[in-house]
Amino acid sequence: MDFLIILKAVILGIVEGLTEFAPVSSTGHMIIVDDMLLQSEEFLGKYVANTFKIVIQLGSILAVIVIFKDRFIELLGLKKLRGESVSQGSKQLKLSHVIVGLIPAGVLGVLFEDYIDEHLFSLETVLIGLVIGAVLMIIADIFGPKEPKMQSVDQMTYKQAFSIGLIQCLSLWPGFSRSGSTISGGVLLGMSHRAAADFTFIMAVPIMVGASGLSLLKNWQYFSIEALPFFAAGFITSFIFALISIKFFLQLINKIKLMPFAIYRIVLALVIYLVYF
Repeated sequence: MDFLIILKAVILGIVEGLTEFAPVSSTGHMIIVDDMLLQSEEFLGKYVANTFKIVIQLGSILAVIVIFKDRFIELLGLKKLRGESVSQGSKQLKLSHVIVGLIPAGVLGVLFEDYIDEHLFSLETVLIGLVIGAVLMIIADIFGPKEPKMQSVDQMTYKQAFSIGLIQCLSLWPGFSRSGSTISGGVLLGMSHRAAADFTFIMAVPIMVGASGLSLLKNWQYFSIEALPFFAAGFITSFIFALISIKFFLQLINKIKLMPFAIYRIVLALVIYLVYF
């Protein structure tokens, strides 16, 4: 496997890591970069290329687990096993909140997975998702509370978790963005941008682990020793850049909110439309 192919893996890993949890749609960016510039299917084949995209998503998932490791230890009840004290307050994010938030998109994703894969993964549909998702983000910033009462994800109710889960269903459309839809939904429901982002990232782990795991089982036969350096380069790059981008995003989100990302999405969609069409 030559240097150019490894370089393409690194580029795709960077794109995945930087965009997976920013409200700009990692799927949309992957499709745009790959279709317009790299065309990984040409040198890997369709099924190996699709499997590679699953593997680099796992790198991004690992970054979230590292950043939120204490929160996941608490949610899974592992503090007791380690002999650590557990908060008994009534206001605390629980695993059941996360499960409630996962149900809507999980059900729709299973029912319509084949249709989405077959009909919605195109440059045209991504551009539509980028623009409509940007409009939702602008609405959230304009009409969301200026001084949200819910500053912590621990103040979330089950009704809010389920409502955010319903809004997350929009992200099944490629280009819409999981984090863009869920953060917008959280803000419109009275959460601060940071609290909504925390819940978004926590929910993303079981969603992506489940989806990636199923996809890997379906495509396991497409792994090969020859492709291992390509997969490893993408996975490591994705993990490193996701780690950086998530920390940066969480530090800034309450200050810059969603508007800059929405403007970027609209400009990107316009540029791609003018260049490609």
